[in-house]
Amino acid sequence: MNQASTDPIAITHNEQAKRFETVVEGQVGYISYQQRDDTLIYDHTIVPQSLGGKGVGSALVKHALNYARDNDKKVLPQCSFVASYIDKHPEYQHLVS
Repeated sequence: MNQASTDPIAITHNEQAKRFETVVEGQVGYISYQQRDDTLIYDHTIVPQSLGGKGVGSALVKHALNYARDNDKKVLPQCSFVASYIDKHPEYQHLVS
């Protein structure tokens, strides 16, 4: 069976590095940001090729967008992956500055 793991992907906020990150199968994936006033600029989503198709990138973006929403921040999606995710999930479009 080629079923996706039901284990939630654990994501931590590394404030010093300005990124949300996770370790899956010993590989680090992350979404990085810059902060300008009350706007979070999501600039890169990095997922190792070996983790592609496992939902790691989407989990990172969802976590980052929920963080912005929960902290009353606006989002500027400079990363095309983030912009595409927001297009597919209209419940996040109100966050875009």
